[in-house]
Amino acid sequence: MQSRMKSPVVTVPEMFPALQSLGTALFASAEQSSVPKQTLFLTYLRASQINGDSVCVDLHSRNALAAGETTERLLALAAWRETPHFSNAERAALALSEAITRLSDRTDAVPDDIYNEAAQQYGEQALATLIAGIATVNFWNRLNVPTKQVVSVPSR
Repeated sequence: MQSRMKSPVVTVPEMFPALQSLGTALFASAEQSSVPKQTLFLTYLRASQINGDSVCVDLHSRNALAAGETTERLLALAAWRETPHFSNAERAALALSEAITRLSDRTDAVPDDIYNEAAQQYGEQALATLIAGIATVNFWNRLNVPTKQVVSVPSR
């Protein structure tokens, strides 16, 4: 496989520091508002699975494992509704991630029941962090997918 072009973040390098700062701010906010890193990585990974972004699927899988996530839960993530591996708070975050990622799939893109369940599980800052994080991973997906970015595989 070959990318169509270099990553837009490489081609327009002024974007990278801004995106890196945004990521740093989101993880700081997550820590302040008690959103587990694993939950952020699960929402990022689920959005990237839906969008078909292999670079972000690889990255967020690795980051989730490094943050203490289990292989069993990562393997079950695409079928999170049908498995017992996720807490109610994680389920609410995953439903929110899917709704935000699939905005055009419904007339009411993020229905009240999905938003309200997430709001019930997370305080305002935590919910804002989740929403901004999901939006950010979708931005990265929209840079990587149209340019067909390829995961760097180490030589064997």
